Amino acid sequence: METREVYHVTTKSIAGYVIFNNEAEYLRMKQLLQYYQVENPPARFSYFLAWQKDKKELINDEDQGQKKLNRIIAYCLMPTHIHLILQQLKKNGISIYMNRFLNSYSRYFNEKHHRRGPLWTGRFKRILVETDEQLIHLTRYVHLNPVTAYLVDRPELWQLSSYYEYITESPMKDKICEFKHILEIDPSDYKKFVDDQISYQRELVTIKDLILE
Repeated sequence: METREVYHVTTKSIAGYVIFNNEAEYLRMKQLLQYYQVENPPARFSYFLAWQKDKKELINDEDQGQKKLNRIIAYCLMPTHIHLILQQLKKNGISIYMNRFLNSYSRYFNEKHHRRGPLWTGRFKRILVETDEQLIHLTRYVHLNPVTAYLVDRPELWQLSSYYEYITESPMKDKICEFKHILEIDPSDYKKFVDDQISYQRELVTIKDLILE
């Protein structure tokens, strides 16, 4: 995988095993996604959690930007799988990143649920996103995943995705995505762009080769 390229990355649990059972588990994964973005995190994960609780910014984008393994363009956490759109910034950055946060979550989950063994089905999958048109349609596909699965009626009702980061104009303290350098997003236009596709998500011919389902 080349640096500065954008990829759709997915991983699934073994045999459809539910890997997110409650808000705390979803939140843990979201925290790991942010923490392991950085090549050499400036503090241990336990300190990172404490800083987040105090609403402080431990990993500053401007100071640490050149040290990141990748940028998160969009994400969606589902009960049995994860969708990420990542821009790789370091050689092998996505592979290092995925291995780190998936292994960390597995340890956390297994300890919490008193289980042993792997949690994920083999190696994660990834595919190159070649054009801006593909990318914008792919973000919509990712954000509509919970709607397609009938978990919610509208994407804004699913809190464990980056959709709200795309449709709000207000600064967000807990945002983890960086997409403005790639996509010109007007929040109201993007919301309409997504809403217009709710009833026929699976007919996204534009990105049929990027879905990885």
